[in-house]
Formats: sequence, structure tokens, C-alpha cells
Amino acid sequence: MGIYGKEDCAPSLQGLKRTRLGVTSALTGWLSGKTDTLLTLIANYGREREKRLLTQTLSLPALKGRISRAALMNEQDSTHFGYQTVPKAEKAQKVAEVFHSVASSYDLMNDLMSLGIHRLWKRYTVEMAGVRSGQKILDLAGGTGDLALAFSRKIGQEGSVVLADINASMLAMGRNKLLDRGACSNIEFVQANAECLPFASNTFDLVTIAFGLRNVTDKDAALRSMYDVLKPGGRLLVLEFSKPVSSPLARIYDAYSFSILPALGELIAHDAGSYRYLAESIRMHPNQDTLRQMMQKAGFERTDYHNLTGGIVALHRGFKS
Repeated sequence: MGIYGKEDCAPSLQGLKRTRLGVTSALTGWLSGKTDTLLTLIANYGREREKRLLTQTLSLPALKGRISRAALMNEQDSTHFGYQTVPKAEKAQKVAEVFHSVASSYDLMNDLMSLGIHRLWKRYTVEMAGVRSGQKILDLAGGTGDLALAFSRKIGQEGSVVLADINASMLAMGRNKLLDRGACSNIEFVQANAECLPFASNTFDLVTIAFGLRNVTDKDAALRSMYDVLKPGGRLLVLEFSKPVSSPLARIYDAYSFSILPALGELIAHDAGSYRYLAESIRMHPNQDTLRQMMQKAGFERTDYHNLTGGIVALHRGFKS
């Protein structure tokens, strides 16, 4: 298993070393349909020698022309669903199917997959939020409500939390869980798309999105929408899987992600495919620096990020001026 996580996701990099002519004949057809996927994987996870080799390969005029046309088509009409390239109009439905399938076992799988460490990541997020009594908070992709519950306790009855999720099954699980805990007096539940939030500008003191941004089709649009609904001086926190900072950890993480996670998914949720998508979607998500640049492009200032568990997860932060 290489940097791609599974054998059939990309051409052999050893084969690429042989001759530039061989590279052209072997990869032209493959690349014309999967250029965007290859470029993203190499940029995020490739070693320096692999990046140099790709650069040399792309310098060939005939191949470069075909890749440019394919990349333009991909950018305009398609996006990633894991390692698949799908029409943009279909991604939201495919992601919805994943979360309809896993909703009932979501909390249990989170504990098993992370060995409970996800609770520490979320606790750190709450600490970095700096919320105060009476504030208004939007928790996007709020799922089963872990962050919303923690925030509701900090802001008191004078404040309010909106737990929003695009997926009805996840939203129902979160609502039922928080109702069972008697924690809904200052929490509102809204089904909403992060790309076009149904809230007035300058509404919230804090917006959070935990393990949800990678599933959004148009991440730039979502970041702009989050910026819009924040009050001036408000902050955005993005907790998301990211790129491990060391090669040994990355190799261990790849082996775990593509072998153990699908097996756990099949055993507990009877759905290996959804957890294979989870592993693939993480690899296709922008790395730490790229996401920070995307936040800056959306208007956020004083952006930074904090690597957690060796960069397996990162917490990004930005402020609205």
C-alpha cells in the first residue's frame, strides 16, 4: 500500500521512473479522467521525489494538453466523492446516503475508530472557542450534538446554540440524544446546507464545523457563507481530519484507515463502503496550509491551525474583521 492508500487508486510510481515515453503511453488515458484526483493526492501526500517526477511528466506537451482539458472539465462539472470523480450535482446525495446509513451507529463508531480520542479533540475545540454567557453559536454538521451540548452549558439560558446539519437522519439522532439528556432549552435544530446558510448576516458570535467540511461539495462557498453569518469579531473553528506530520505516522494511519476502518464499519454498522469513503475523503481534503489559505480567501483574518494527534486532526481558526 503506497501513499494512495490502496493499490488501484493511482499508477505505480516505480513504473513512472522507467522512461518519460513509457509514462506518456501508460498514463495519458488514465489521467484524462482522473487528473484532479492524482494532483490532489500527490500535493497532499506525495514525497518530494514523486512531486518532481509528476512535474516532469506533466511537462510533456501532448499529455499536458489533454490533462489541461480534463482538469478544466473536472473543475467545472465534477468533484470528488472519496477517490471517485462524480458530477457536482450528485455528491450531496451520495454523502447523504452515507450518513443515512451510519447515523444509528455514529457515536459508537466514533468511539471505536478513535479509541475515544475524538472526545479530547472536541474538548480542545470548546476550550479554543472562548464562548461566554449569552452568546449565539452555530454548530454546523452538528451530527449527534457533542459540541452543541458542551456549548449550551457554557452560554446559559441567555445564549443560544443552533445545531445545523444537512442530513435529516443525523439531525434526528442529535435531537433525540439531547432531548434524552434534557439539554434542549437553549438549542435549536435546523436542517441546513453549509454552502448557503439560511441565517441573516452578522448573527453568530461563533461558528463551528467538526468533521463536516470535507463532505461539502463547494468548500469555498461554505466558508464564505460562514463568514457572512458571523458577527464582526466572531470566530470560525474548523475541526477536521488532516495530514499527519510525520511519514511513519502517515504509513501507520494509511494501513489503519484502509484495512481496519472498513472492517469495523462492516462489523458494527454493516457498511464497509461508507467507512472506506471516510478514509478516501480524508485523503482528498485540503491539507493544513491549503485550508488556511482557503479561509483567508473567504475573508477570515488572524488564521492559524493547531495539529492534534500528530496532524491526524487539525483545528483551524479564523476571525471576521
